[in-house]
Amino acid sequence: MTTTPKPAHIAMFSIAAAGHVNPSIEVIRELVARGHRVSYAIPAAYADKIAETGATPVIWNSALPTDEDPDAWGTELIDNIEPFLADAVQALPQLAAAFEGDEPDLVLHDITAYPARVLAHRWDVPAVSLSPTLVAWTGYEEEVGEPMTAELRASERGKAYYDRFRAWLDENGIDEDSDRFVGRPRRSVVLIPRALQPHADRVDEAVYTFVGACQGDRSATQGTWTRPAAAEGKKVLLVSFGSTFTKQPAFYRACLEAFGDLPDWHVVLQIGKFTDEAELGAVPANVEVHRWVPQLDILRQADAFITHAGTGGCQEGLATGTPMVAVPQAVDQFGNADMLAALGVARHVPMAEADAATLREAVLALVADPEVAARADRIRREMATEGGTRQAADLIEAELSGAELSGARTA
Repeated sequence: MTTTPKPAHIAMFSIAAAGHVNPSIEVIRELVARGHRVSYAIPAAYADKIAETGATPVIWNSALPTDEDPDAWGTELIDNIEPFLADAVQALPQLAAAFEGDEPDLVLHDITAYPARVLAHRWDVPAVSLSPTLVAWTGYEEEVGEPMTAELRASERGKAYYDRFRAWLDENGIDEDSDRFVGRPRRSVVLIPRALQPHADRVDEAVYTFVGACQGDRSATQGTWTRPAAAEGKKVLLVSFGSTFTKQPAFYRACLEAFGDLPDWHVVLQIGKFTDEAELGAVPANVEVHRWVPQLDILRQADAFITHAGTGGCQEGLATGTPMVAVPQAVDQFGNADMLAALGVARHVPMAEADAATLREAVLALVADPEVAARADRIRREMATEGGTRQAADLIEAELSGAELSGARTA
């Protein structure tokens, strides 16, 4: 016998970054469809995208660098983590005021949304992380966390950062160590396939549940891609570095050199908003160039994918069974590229080695290998069983009702 929780007020918190907002979109849409009132705390740049789900955008002002200025994040670990704490400190009063008198029954939060966990503690309501990327496994701190932060903790700037974090947590009545506060949620619905998770067999299943890619019908907002008549009978290659890491004219020229005028290939090249098309030079007849493309729709028709190995692109490639050449640019993309290669469905090509000859050889070898195709199809089928959007919503409703998953809403 299953139960359906009564409609509740759910508050979701995230930052203005595509890789953090997009994975949650279909989950939010599903929760609204099930009758819940969802307030989504987000900076104004993403308000329209949130409103399309039926959720109510709750606008707050962020001090974080935006997608428009990716270089502002700097190059060192401290450059990457300091802004999140500074933003949390200034955002908390804004968000507390925005929800005053309308506190939610449940808090959902992105991994970067530190104020959300503080507010859930203050309101005494459950908090659930919606993780758009890999999560910590048993032993993570000793194997990765402590070695990565040891030098930082010994530096003056690092000590000051940890002191500020400790003071902020103390001020808000939270005893937890700052690294565990950031990396160890009470409960997490993980919006990536288990196949992308390092040491998946050592992840605490009582805390983390993998639901895989949460993909819906995006045609209304993103459009679709139609294979040109000139591409009939040809293999299709998509080249896309997402929305942020697209200031890459030399790389795009290497792709044109590698695949331009190959008689059996049609290439879709997304260059984003940071590269001028004039910088590409002559564009071969078998290449179409766009600032933005409906990536998932193309991948459903593609034979290969050159990607920067962002988590969203990785799981879309896996979900469609598309062999990938991963050319990572930053942060978790290097680990994602290694995972794809270990799965046997991709090549990891460092950016410094991504010349025309290397890219061409990698793509052609992957597509010609029947074992790659078999592995990609197996992973695609495994992902289809993870539950996706509906499973994520069921898990969230189980938290609302305080029931076990078996007592959550089912179709």
